[in-house]
Amino acid sequence: MLEVLWSAGAFVVAVGFLVAFHEFGHFWVARRCGVQVLRYSIGFGPVVARRYGRDGVEYALSAIPLGGYVKMLDERESEVPDAQKHKAFNRKSVAQRIAIVAAGPLANFLFAIVAYWAMFVIGQDGLRPVIGPVAEQTRAASAGLREGDEVLSLDGRDIAVWDELRPQLLDAALTQEHVPVAVRRAGGKVEQLSLNLRGVSVDPQDVFNQIGIVLPRFEYAAVIGQVVPGEAAQRAGLEPGDRIQRLNGQTIQSWQQLRDWVREHPGEIVRVDYQRNGQNLSLEMPLGLHDENGRTIGRFGAGVAAQPELWQDLQVDWRLSPWAAVPAAVSQTVDMSVLTLQMLARMVTGDVSVRNISGPLHIAEYAGATAAVGIVAFLSFLAVISISLGVLNLLPIPVLDGGHLLYYLVEWLKGSPVSERVQLMGQQVGMAALLMLMSVAFYNDIVRLVG
Repeated sequence: MLEVLWSAGAFVVAVGFLVAFHEFGHFWVARRCGVQVLRYSIGFGPVVARRYGRDGVEYALSAIPLGGYVKMLDERESEVPDAQKHKAFNRKSVAQRIAIVAAGPLANFLFAIVAYWAMFVIGQDGLRPVIGPVAEQTRAASAGLREGDEVLSLDGRDIAVWDELRPQLLDAALTQEHVPVAVRRAGGKVEQLSLNLRGVSVDPQDVFNQIGIVLPRFEYAAVIGQVVPGEAAQRAGLEPGDRIQRLNGQTIQSWQQLRDWVREHPGEIVRVDYQRNGQNLSLEMPLGLHDENGRTIGRFGAGVAAQPELWQDLQVDWRLSPWAAVPAAVSQTVDMSVLTLQMLARMVTGDVSVRNISGPLHIAEYAGATAAVGIVAFLSFLAVISISLGVLNLLPIPVLDGGHLLYYLVEWLKGSPVSERVQLMGQQVGMAALLMLMSVAFYNDIVRLVG
């Protein structure tokens, strides 16, 4: 319950702040263009709290925290006194209206730059991009990659930590069939390789598997880190910190060995010899059952204890100076924006699965997880969501900022506004598209939740 509340709280804070920043972009530029702002609202629906500023603007907090809006004086929405018509949005030039509408998405990109800058200056502990076991007949093996190779650069761009490798691979797969890779061999020698990306599906969840790149593997000690409530290990009385020594008399030397043994003995009653606080103990427990693609396997009902000492040699403290972080933050924002747009385009063509679209439940879960990890992870989450909001709002879909920008560009080219009939039809199409997108997002959330 606390985890759900934490995720919900992190989600509301994240979305509320990013929406407020987006709407402030509209608000700030509108004021600079001489437009009278009537209401600046965070959220939709009934107003739950309001305050009026000395300038007459109503600052409101509304009941549904999934958006926001800036209401401006506009003759198309209500009658405007002659003395105030010069402050109406519709009376402003096309250039001014474009600036006001574009300011929201641009504010999202600006926030992403600031967030990435803060991330780079604060720094983070990452893992050097050292490759784990390389299976035969994979793209990685064909390129000459070996276990223990450290990726230094991809397509001429330096790779410092594992977190940089996935987006760079996705970007390369979108535009190239072969990408140059520089690696440092286990002996220290640097070599240049070529990785074949032809036919790789640009799917963030599967790109490593398609190429055959995995994290280094370590033999974890068979020490329990957590037990799953209601499952076999907890029912038998095992606790976090217990070290499993033998199963039915067979010596267990690693967590991987324990996992493999349990999978092959579903539902069996097994004698467990273990050590707790220096004492050797034993018990009997029935293993659980789990269906895996139609095959019944055993389930222990516990997770391995964290053993960070195994990763010490791969850890790196990665940070930039305040000055060096500026171009890096701008570059990261541009790269992520282009990648997001390319991914959306590939979803339309079917090259990327729509299961990558996340709804509020999955975003809330991710918000809570990153907030729990620390400020750097949460800043990264905020930057990605802010970029997504910026890109989505710039799409030429009526009812979004991009749709309005399209209307104003047409008006600028033809010298007269788009007819109300065309705008009404566009709004209907835009609403249908948004409802369809939201339906897909909610469906994906439900599938993830059930799965």
